[in-house]
Amino acid sequence: MFMALYSLMTNKALPSDLAMTGEISLRGLVMPVGGIKEKVIAAAQAGIKRVLLPARNRRDFDDIPDDVRAAIEFTWLQRVEDAIASAVGVS
Repeated sequence: MFMALYSLMTNKALPSDLAMTGEISLRGLVMPVGGIKEKVIAAAQAGIKRVLLPARNRRDFDDIPDDVRAAIEFTWLQRVEDAIASAVGVS
Protein backbone atom coordinates (compact mmCIF):
# COMPACT_ATOMS: atom_id res chain seq x y z
CA MET A 1 0.00 0.00 0.00
CA PHE A 2 2.73 2.42 0.94
CA MET A 3 4.54 2.04 -2.39
CA ALA A 4 1.30 2.41 -4.33
CA LEU A 5 0.59 5.69 -2.52
CA TYR A 6 4.19 6.84 -3.02
CA SER A 7 3.92 6.11 -6.74
CA LEU A 8 0.64 8.00 -6.99
CA MET A 9 1.84 11.04 -5.03
CA THR A 10 5.17 11.37 -6.86
CA ASN A 11 3.90 10.29 -10.29
CA LYS A 12 6.70 7.69 -10.46
CA ALA A 13 5.60 4.38 -11.88
CA LEU A 14 6.70 1.15 -10.23
CA PRO A 15 8.18 -1.53 -12.51
CA SER A 16 5.65 -4.12 -13.64
CA ASP A 17 8.07 -6.97 -12.92
CA LEU A 18 8.41 -5.98 -9.24
CA ALA A 19 6.63 -7.52 -6.26
CA MET A 20 7.00 -6.79 -2.57
CA THR A 21 5.63 -7.83 0.77
CA GLY A 22 6.09 -6.73 4.36
CA GLU A 23 4.57 -4.44 6.93
CA ILE A 24 5.81 -1.00 7.87
CA SER A 25 6.01 0.15 11.48
CA LEU A 26 5.11 3.69 12.49
CA ARG A 27 8.84 4.41 12.63
CA GLY A 28 9.49 3.22 9.08
CA LEU A 29 10.89 -0.24 9.82
CA VAL A 30 9.99 -3.03 7.40
CA MET A 31 8.59 -5.80 9.57
CA PRO A 32 8.61 -9.53 8.74
CA VAL A 33 5.56 -11.38 7.47
CA GLY A 34 4.58 -15.01 7.01
CA GLY A 35 4.15 -17.09 3.88
CA ILE A 36 7.33 -15.94 2.14
CA LYS A 37 7.85 -19.24 0.30
CA GLU A 38 4.32 -19.26 -1.08
CA LYS A 39 4.38 -15.59 -2.02
CA VAL A 40 7.69 -15.89 -3.86
CA ILE A 41 6.60 -19.02 -5.74
CA ALA A 42 3.39 -17.25 -6.80
CA ALA A 43 5.41 -14.21 -7.91
CA ALA A 44 7.68 -16.41 -10.05
CA GLN A 45 4.66 -18.08 -11.65
CA ALA A 46 3.27 -14.63 -12.48
CA GLY A 47 6.48 -13.64 -14.28
CA ILE A 48 7.89 -11.38 -11.58
CA LYS A 49 11.66 -10.83 -11.86
CA ARG A 50 12.38 -8.80 -8.68
CA VAL A 51 11.00 -9.25 -5.17
CA LEU A 52 11.47 -6.89 -2.24
CA LEU A 53 11.28 -8.65 1.13
CA PRO A 54 11.80 -7.70 4.78
CA ALA A 55 15.39 -8.32 5.88
CA ARG A 56 14.02 -10.09 8.95
CA ASN A 57 12.58 -12.76 6.64
CA ARG A 58 16.04 -13.88 5.40
CA ARG A 59 15.64 -17.03 7.48
CA ASP A 60 12.84 -18.06 5.07
CA PHE A 61 15.12 -17.86 2.01
CA ASP A 62 16.27 -21.48 2.32
CA ASP A 63 12.63 -22.64 2.12
CA ILE A 64 12.28 -21.24 -1.41
CA PRO A 65 12.96 -23.86 -4.15
CA ASP A 66 16.32 -23.48 -5.91
CA ASP A 67 14.78 -22.95 -9.37
CA VAL A 68 12.64 -20.10 -8.07
CA ARG A 69 15.61 -18.52 -6.24
CA ALA A 70 17.61 -18.60 -9.48
CA ALA A 71 14.84 -16.91 -11.48
CA ILE A 72 14.23 -13.97 -9.13
CA GLU A 73 16.40 -11.11 -7.91
CA PHE A 74 15.86 -10.53 -4.18
CA THR A 75 16.29 -7.27 -2.30
CA TRP A 76 16.20 -7.27 1.49
CA LEU A 77 14.69 -4.21 3.16
CA GLN A 78 15.34 -2.76 6.60
CA ARG A 79 13.49 0.55 6.30
CA VAL A 80 10.81 2.07 4.09
CA GLU A 81 13.47 4.27 2.47
CA ASP A 82 15.14 1.08 1.22
CA ALA A 83 11.90 0.11 -0.50
CA ILE A 84 11.66 3.48 -2.24
CA ALA A 85 15.28 3.35 -3.37
CA SER A 86 14.96 -0.22 -4.64
CA ALA A 87 11.64 0.24 -6.38
CA VAL A 88 12.04 3.61 -8.08
CA GLY A 89 15.73 4.40 -7.67
CA VAL A 90 15.27 7.33 -5.30
CA SER A 91 17.43 7.64 -2.21
